[in-house]
Amino acid sequence: MSLEFNEDLGQPIISPTFAPQDAGEIGLRPKLLSDYTGQEKAKANLSVYIEAARLRNEPLDHTLLYGPPGLGKTTLAGVIANEMGVNIRITSGPAIEKPGDLAALLTNLNPGDILFIDEIHRLNRVVEEILYPAMEDFAIDIIVGKGPSANSIRLDLPKFTLVGATTRAGQLSAPLRDRFGVSLRLELYTPEELARIVTRSATILGMDIDPKGAMEIATRSRGTPRIANRFLRRVRDFACVLGDGVITKEAADLALTRLEVDALGLDNIDRRMLTAIIQNYGGGPVGLETLAATIGEEAITLEDVYEPYLMQLGFLTRTPRGRCVTRLAYDHLHLQSPEKTFFDI
Repeated sequence: MSLEFNEDLGQPIISPTFAPQDAGEIGLRPKLLSDYTGQEKAKANLSVYIEAARLRNEPLDHTLLYGPPGLGKTTLAGVIANEMGVNIRITSGPAIEKPGDLAALLTNLNPGDILFIDEIHRLNRVVEEILYPAMEDFAIDIIVGKGPSANSIRLDLPKFTLVGATTRAGQLSAPLRDRFGVSLRLELYTPEELARIVTRSATILGMDIDPKGAMEIATRSRGTPRIANRFLRRVRDFACVLGDGVITKEAADLALTRLEVDALGLDNIDRRMLTAIIQNYGGGPVGLETLAATIGEEAITLEDVYEPYLMQLGFLTRTPRGRCVTRLAYDHLHLQSPEKTFFDI
């Protein structure tokens, strides 16, 4: 997948061919559905939609990808472009400030191209209104001039595919959400799936890794490939400097312990959250804003990044009165749990 820059639009254009200069994270991204690990339900349905679109010689229907951050929404958009054999133009919701910005993007698309908008729930509402006819009728209306002399000009667009990605599908307006013909939710990965991703990434990076080392990294990666690949790079550093260069279970454990990531993947902020609720608020309930102020983090960061995994582990619950810690969290932190918790009252 090669990356070019369009000076007129100020936006990156990614073509579906792989270039030698591709490196780093881009080099770790799978290019085809067959290389994409995990998300089996989403992949199975998406492969049908792609094959049907190719048989009809039509663009893929507009697609919405949603789920927690780091699960591969941007990667999957690139995979769709490769499978369809078209170019993909990448932007984000906050970057499209004015209707003219969106019009410039849309009018420079080629037939079948994919426009990928990350964090699409943060689109300006005025810009979003322009997007409606573009998605439905492949046309946009532009106002030329001001006052009584203003005229509306309708511009036809090539048939394209809009791929939107969001971590907060609930914040999408209903009119925009309903215009997506395909909606796919990405789920957290299992340790076995992450171990395969880690092994594949290690091979691409030219690193020696044994299966136990890959699994050690996978089990501490919070079900997220982005975190797994980040941990892999840091474990590589420790393995090269303090070991023989091979990523073993012992090398991974040493590196991740030094990074303050425990056996379940909890980092320092996770533990601070749980400890603050236990020690300052008797295990809860406590409001999100109060908790964020207590540990010095943004409330939206706690809600989007840390809470989902803690809730999946059963360490944290949300109630109408606030966040509460469960007995499992007390046990994990080796703290004495009270005789009665909020749930026993």
